[in-house]
Amino acid sequence: MFSVIIPSFNRAPMLKTAVGSALGQTFKDMEVIVIDDGSTDGTAALLNAYEDDRFSFISTGNRGVSSSRNLGLKISKGAYIAFLDSDDRWTENKLELAARYIELFPDISIFHTEEIWHKNGFVLKQLKKHKKPSGHVYRDALPLCCIGMSTVVIKRSVFDDIGVFDETFEACEDYDLWLRASFKYEVKLIPEYLTVKDGGRNDQLSSKIWGLDRFRIKALEKILLSGVLSAEDRSATILELRKKCGIFAKGAIKRGRPEEAEFYASLPGRYT
Repeated sequence: MFSVIIPSFNRAPMLKTAVGSALGQTFKDMEVIVIDDGSTDGTAALLNAYEDDRFSFISTGNRGVSSSRNLGLKISKGAYIAFLDSDDRWTENKLELAARYIELFPDISIFHTEEIWHKNGFVLKQLKKHKKPSGHVYRDALPLCCIGMSTVVIKRSVFDDIGVFDETFEACEDYDLWLRASFKYEVKLIPEYLTVKDGGRNDQLSSKIWGLDRFRIKALEKILLSGVLSAEDRSATILELRKKCGIFAKGAIKRGRPEEAEFYASLPGRYT
């Protein structure tokens, strides 16, 4: 029923926890696929030690998380895909509850769960803006990535419809995916804390790349140019584009990049 796809790069100790949380699920009808994205930290030895028939892995060159997830999608067999980042973990009943909700709501193709955030050993308090949405969530997905990648269970046919991860995105590839999915598909929240995220480390993309909003801006432009949005959703998207471009332009000025600031400040005008 489920294909669990775990991309990983140089996270052997955390990867062991992630894989253990997947293989330890109370719901057993699944496969677990790890895509080792060119790790050099002993990940291969760790993966070779697993003898569970439900487990497999592929080692590739270092091509990025989108490429890893897409490869996992290509070789997976499950009717539903459950992504799990290598530094996250699930409670043991995550897939059991997901299967129950799939049975209760057969017309829904995307499910996600509440999540607990850990940072430097502490549990982070989530703000009102982080409240997980349910239903037609496209406009909730505009300000920030409102669906956590490790929380989601998504019907395979959704990818056949909207496409896979855009490998041209250095970061925020999940934001791009959820824009493309949520304008068309209803999302159902499983209101249980079934995913645990661990953050605040230097190996995370969010701590390595300055100006993540430029990738979100790219995603907003992409969906505006696709021509799929209703007039109301297009207006909401342009408004969010203005906000993000304004914030990015101010940041570029502070960093002594006036030409970049001018480009982003003027960019929303193309769509009005």
